[in-house]
Amino acid sequence: MIMSNQNLPELTQEEIVIQFENAHESIRRRSPKILHEKGDYLNRVFNFIHDDSYMHPHLHPSEEKIEKMYLVKGSFALITFSDEGKVKETFILEKGGRESIEVPAFTWHTYVMLSKEVIVYETMEGVYEPSTWKEMASWAPSENSDEAASYLEMLKSIL
Repeated sequence: MIMSNQNLPELTQEEIVIQFENAHESIRRRSPKILHEKGDYLNRVFNFIHDDSYMHPHLHPSEEKIEKMYLVKGSFALITFSDEGKVKETFILEKGGRESIEVPAFTWHTYVMLSKEVIVYETMEGVYEPSTWKEMASWAPSENSDEAASYLEMLKSIL
């Protein structure tokens, strides 16, 4: 799952401030800055994420959907799971250490923020189609459900 860094698109300080303000106002506590056009084969997005954001564990069900993540700011843990929802592996991404990772298709995963603000640049191949883009884990709580906060705390406690 390790990969080399690539040249990332530039962000201005103003964009960073605006995106974190958007994330702060979002119920999901994150905000995407989408760089690709609708119908593009290569999807490129910056995600601006606060530390209390919970991302429902999911997988991308197609061979070409290999998710590549590049840390821009902060620190986060990528967690992979078995089909039954048991934690398989954890990977810490932080500046000066591992700064990028590749998640194979058909791999259950989520991320947990380890710093107050995190920026992740992500790429994935395949034309975006909402009905086939990702499959949510039935064994984990939905985002913004009553159980989501306690599940996120449990994930943080194992790191």
